[in-house]
Formats: sequence, structure tokens, C-alpha cells
Amino acid sequence: MGLWFEHALLAGGWADRVRVEASGGVIHAVHAGAEPLPGDERGGVAVPGLPNLHSHAFQRAMAGLTEVRGPSGDSFWTWRELMYRFVGDLGPEDVEAIAAQAFLEMLEAGFTRVGEFHYLHHAPDGSAYADLGEMAGRIAAAAAETGIGLTLLPVFYAHSGFGGAAPLTDQRRFVNSLDGYGRLQEASRTAVRGLPDAVVGVAPHSLRAVTEDELRIVSEAQGPIHIHVAEQVKEVDDCLAWSGARPVEWLQARFAVDDRWCLVHATHINEAERRRLATRGAVVGLCPITEANLGDGVFPAARYLPEGGAFGVGSDSNVRIGAAEELRLLEYGQRLAKRSRNVLANRQGEATGAALYRGALTGGAQALGTPQAAGLAVGAAADIVSFPSDHEALVARAGDAWLDSWIFAAAPVQHVWRRGRRVVADGRHHAREAITTRYRWVLERLLRR
Repeated sequence: MGLWFEHALLAGGWADRVRVEASGGVIHAVHAGAEPLPGDERGGVAVPGLPNLHSHAFQRAMAGLTEVRGPSGDSFWTWRELMYRFVGDLGPEDVEAIAAQAFLEMLEAGFTRVGEFHYLHHAPDGSAYADLGEMAGRIAAAAAETGIGLTLLPVFYAHSGFGGAAPLTDQRRFVNSLDGYGRLQEASRTAVRGLPDAVVGVAPHSLRAVTEDELRIVSEAQGPIHIHVAEQVKEVDDCLAWSGARPVEWLQARFAVDDRWCLVHATHINEAERRRLATRGAVVGLCPITEANLGDGVFPAARYLPEGGAFGVGSDSNVRIGAAEELRLLEYGQRLAKRSRNVLANRQGEATGAALYRGALTGGAQALGTPQAAGLAVGAAADIVSFPSDHEALVARAGDAWLDSWIFAAAPVQHVWRRGRRVVADGRHHAREAITTRYRWVLERLLRR
């Protein structure tokens, strides 16, 4: 099949009049300066779709429900209590419907692969489903229906606090033994078997939820390793009280935190931790919208990126899903902290949005186990996003200014191809009506009880 674009970002830079040939979901030829052939699908300005390296899909259904002030200072920890109550009512069909809605919105926003940090494993009373992979299968079904690429990250969760504290009753849907987690890994691989390029990784939830011995065992499994770490000040203080070390410091001292690892958030790190992360090749998973929504803090990206640190972005709680918005808020958070502009451009004359996009593309792909060149290239998945070249936000722009205008001037996503199949046309997913109708029905049932 053929796709033709007025302009496209290739591995070697921008090119005009680009024809892409794909088969089996993979690009096998790229021709610049080409004419379209009859039957080619067309687009304006084309770039590789972005990876969304960190998502809890079910939390999309909570968006807007936690924005009422409580009797004392609200924080991540008070938000977590509300989340625990919400998950108590979710059944397998609910999770699938909510995940499909979240994945649909991701595709419409320019994300073409998601890292689903999946920890809702068991029935509401904490008992295992007859099929241990029941919930993983529901995530895979939502990915199949929407067409999004899936890196499934089944979560190992065993404790409620540092040092192996017993899990809370509210955590019963998440908790597994090591043996149970091994079976869950196998069930997850079975669940995604029908997806063309799915990846299964490892997700120890956090240092609060695993012991050192448990972390050592689960991190030996194949695939990328994702872990929440140093998201809140309280977490850092609790880790210091328990071990005498900060979370990232503790982790780096005991594990080879290398290019297999994605440290999600890592908001509260010191200079030594930051420098070591940058040099060891691990990816930091930044979720600026969620981190702002929860009041977590601002990651020191202005120092980390110039040191060569790898990063990607994720939609995390899915309170708002937007690829461009995550990148925009990443830069704006640094501007507010530094009281400066164009903070995350790497050098004089570099376009800030383009630098953010390229960094999130390559770092996110590494974290999700699908290495990606910095542009459309032979051998890569045909996961492509296009913007309308005649949109007012793109008038008289060229090259990296197109990316700047997508991120900072709200140029819209036009079409999205996933493995060469167009799943979004003129900004709308092809199955939006059916998926959103089912999602609305689930919300009506859950919220009007």
C-alpha cells in the first residue's frame, strides 16, 4: 500500500513530496520528491506517532471526579484514597470499555503506542479470576479494537510501604505473590498473542510495594522494566527513614539501572542521582499533566536533558490525553521554574518543540521496547501522524516550525495510521461512535449508583 505526504520527517530530516510504501504493517520504502500513485492515501505534514510510555487506562473514567477540596491539604495521597474507592466497582467489561475510550483518545491525539502500567488484576474482593490474565486480556482487547500499539506492563505489587509492610485491604485487587506474578506474566503473554507487535515488560509498582529480593527476582524477567519512583516528597522522606537513602539513590546502589529501565516520574532527585541516570541510559518517564494535576512537583529537566538524559512522556492518570499537551506542559513547567523561555532546546537556534518531540520519540520507543529512528524509516512500523498543511496554525511554516506549531500553537492532528492502516481520519477515530457509546453506558452505571 502507498501513503503520500506533502512533507514528512524522515530519519535524515525533512523532505517534500514523500511517498511511503508499507506491507505487513512495516515501512519497506520511502521516496522523497515522488508523485502520488492512484489509490494512495494522502496527508499534509507527516511524522512518526509518539509513544505514550505510562498509562493507567482505567483512571480515564475518574477524570474530573477528584477536583473538590477536602477538609485538609489535598495531595497525591488523598487522591489515591478516592482512586481506591473507584476501582472497587470495576468489572472486566468496564475496564475494557474504559481502556478502549482512553486508547481511542490517545490515537486521536497523536500517540500510536501505549505502555499500559496494568495493576488491576483481581476481582473486587481480591480473589483471582479463573483466568489470571482476565484483566490483561481486556486491555489487549481494547488495543485490538482501537488499533493502538501495546506494551503491556503487568504490575507486581506486594506491600503497602517500605520494608515489606503488609498490603492494605484497599490494595487487594493489585496484590500478587512472586509465584502468582510469574503466572500473571505468562497469562499476559498469552493475552497479547493476537496483537501483531505487542511487547510484554515488567512493572514492579514502586519501592514501597516490593522488597529488594522481590525486585531482584521480577527484574530478571524479559522486556523493559518500569517502576514508579520519587514521585512525592513524602515517598522520599519515608524511604530515607526506612533505609537512610533516597529512592533513586537506593535503587542505583543495588541494581544496574540501565537502558532496560524506565523510572516513572523521578520528580524529586538530587544532582548525583540525576547525573547517574543520564549516563547509564535509563529513560525517565515524565507525565507533566498528571504531575501537575496531583501537585507532585517539577522534574529537573533543564539540567537532565543537557547531560544526555533520555526521556519520554506518558498520560498516566489520563485526566487529559494529549501528546502535544504533555510536551507543551513539560516545557512550560521548566519556564515557570526557571523564569525563562525555550529552556529545553539543546542549543542556540534549535526549535524547542522539535527538540521535545525528537527526545520523547526516541526515549519513549526505547522504554516501550520498540526502538525508533528520529523520523520515518525503512524497517520501522508504519505508525504515522499527519497535520493539515493548510491549517491556520501552520501557514507559512516549514521544517521544525511545523512541530513547534503543533505543540505550542495547537495545530490539530489530521490523520493517524497505525501499522499502515488509517485509524483516525480528519481527527476522528473510525470506531469512535461505538466505543464512546459503550463508555458512556459504563459511566452512567458506575456513577449513578
